Amino acid sequence: MNEEVLERLDILIKLQAAALTAPMESSKDKILFLSNAGLGPTLIANILGTSTNTVNVTLSKARKPAKAK
Repeated sequence: MNEEVLERLDILIKLQAAALTAPMESSKDKILFLSNAGLGPTLIANILGTSTNTVNVTLSKARKPAKAK
């Protein structure tokens, strides 16, 4: 594929992700949704305007079982 096509696909992915996550209030919900949709941490961070580390930490915490009180 040529570079222009890849750039346009990247834009479309970002626009679609933004539209689907707009109604979600928390960053955690957005990160989990995008991860479950198959996007990687780097792309999720890029879409949400956050760091890859933030995405990885959120995903890691979500995988841990809840502690009993």
